[in-house]
Parts: sequence; C-alpha cells; structure tokens
Amino acid sequence: MEDDSFPPPLRVGIAYNLKKGVRAGAAEDTEAEYDSPDTVLAIRDVLQSAGFGVELLEADDDFAEKVKKTGVNLVFNIAEGRNGRGREAQVPAILNYLGVPFCGSDETTLGLALDKAMTKRYLTTYGVKTPAWQLVKSPDFQLDPALRFPLIVKPNSEGSGKGITDFAVAGSEPELRSVLEKNFRLYGEPMLLEEYIAGREFTVGLLGNGEGLKVFEPMEIIYLNGKPGQGIYSYRVKSNYQKHVQYRCPAEVDGRTSQEMKETAALVFQALECRDFSRIDFRLSEDGTPYFIEINPLPGLAPGYSDYPMLAQFCGMDYRELILEVLSSAMQRYGMLVSSQNRGDLL
Repeated sequence: MEDDSFPPPLRVGIAYNLKKGVRAGAAEDTEAEYDSPDTVLAIRDVLQSAGFGVELLEADDDFAEKVKKTGVNLVFNIAEGRNGRGREAQVPAILNYLGVPFCGSDETTLGLALDKAMTKRYLTTYGVKTPAWQLVKSPDFQLDPALRFPLIVKPNSEGSGKGITDFAVAGSEPELRSVLEKNFRLYGEPMLLEEYIAGREFTVGLLGNGEGLKVFEPMEIIYLNGKPGQGIYSYRVKSNYQKHVQYRCPAEVDGRTSQEMKETAALVFQALECRDFSRIDFRLSEDGTPYFIEINPLPGLAPGYSDYPMLAQFCGMDYRELILEVLSSAMQRYGMLVSSQNRGDLL
C-alpha cells in the first residue's frame, strides 16, 4: 500500500548548454559561456542531496518537448541559449510560455543585460557611473572625438570574456581599427568601444529578492602579471586564472568605497529587475571612483572556477548552500510550498 501522507518530491529540471568542441575556423572562445558536464552534475548532486527529484534538460532542439514530458515543477536555469544577441532569453521565454517556474531572471532582463550598450544607456537614467562608450556596427565608422584613448574593445553581446584578448586595449586609432577588423571577422556583431579605466577590478555578487536581497562583499581580482591597474579579465586569464590572478574577498578598500559598490550593485539589480542571483563588475579608477562595467544576471556556477560561487565561499557560504539558496529564492517568488520531506535544510 502506497504511503500518500506526504506529497511526492518536487521535481527540478536543470536547463543547460554544454560545451561541444570548437569548430575549425571559429574563435577559440566560442563556447566560453557554455558549461561542462561537471557543473551540471554538481548542481544535480546538490539538489538530490536535499531530496529533490532531478531531470537534466539540455537546451537543444527538443527542449520544450522534454520540459513538457518530464513534468518538472521548476527549472534551475543555467542555459546560455544558442544563437543571437537575445540567446540568454530563449530558455526563460520558453518556460514562461509553457507556464513552468524557473530560477533566475526572466527573458526581458536577460535580453537587455546581454546587450552591453543598451544596458549602459538604460542605467545612466538611474545615475549609475559607467565609462564613456560608443557602439560600432561596422568597420566603416566615425570615431566619436569625445572618447579618450586608451579604449577597450568588446563584442557588444557576449559574456565570459569572449572577444576580450590581451590586445583589446587600444592606445591609438590605428591600433583600434586593427582590433576591430579582427573582432568583426571572428564575431560578426557590433562592438562596444569603452574608455579604459586604469585601476583595480572588483566583482559583487547578489542573492535573493526584495527586502531579502543579500549583497556579498566586493571581491577584488588582482592581476599577477603586468603593470598594477592595467590588467584585463580576458578569456585567456579566466581560463588559466591560477596563473594570472588571485582573489581577495572581502576586498581591501575603505568602507565608503565598499558601500558605494554594494549600493550601486543593488541599484543595478533592482533597476534591471533581476531575480534570485547576479554578479556585477566594477573598475575603481585611480582617483577612487567606482565605475559600473557590466552585469551578469546568469553568472557561472562551476564549483572551484566561477567567480560567483568563489566570492560566496569567501563570504562564508559553501557551494551546496549557495545552490539551495538560489533555488529557495525562486520558490519563494512563486509561492511554492516546500514539505518537510522535500526541504531538507533548504530554507
């Protein structure tokens, strides 16, 4: 006889895109945003340890059908999407269309945040300080004379350091046009030119929603090579971070500076209507001014590698607790009740 005194365990799907191998002729960082199987399995193991049933839902051609077939109650979304500047919005849009709850920000926030120029334009209406910039849509362009060199060149709709190389900072217009020619060829999308802020680099993590929003202490990325204040958090550096950088959290900055970064991070999170978790990057200029650089509302969750779980651990929250807190934040938003059988130590 079945015991129906408890509801069945909640079923959580994990939506993801996996690294498949870079095709010949493509940029080496083409799959930088995608996850390895180890990350997916690490999240699965945490969820199963808390009593949840877990379904793995690769975000491929059959994603919508898999979601419907498995009947999951909620999806833990780490999928980056497949094509276009709105790719991070694809999985959330499908889940909302199907009426399936999910962790993390929705399609509108993810679509906006991946477009660096649009995000900067929007946040300036809130008074957020960000470096001067120009969006360039083709190699045949007129440089804004108000911009001051050096300038850093970034693909406008990429994350994980994609398109940011050791030569991304240009000190003159000929250097700039050389970098742009290569980037247009490799990435085929508009490029953001941004005044390069010489100084220290920081990232701030956020977790939760509303009055329960937790803002972690800023984590500094300290470059071990080159001149102080001149480092670039490029794809190469991120791929071999043990060799090129070290991390310090809490960062060694005065209380006013730390508070300003945390308050700005919370403002950005709320202005963009982020949900559950995000990470926000800053540069601290030589005169002590924090500048917002960009936001990642879908930060990497690779244990022992990604910045977001790393800074959380520095602040006393281990990987298991972090994953369950992200899930808990989403469940609270949706008003989903957690039985004693399912919750373990979730909340």
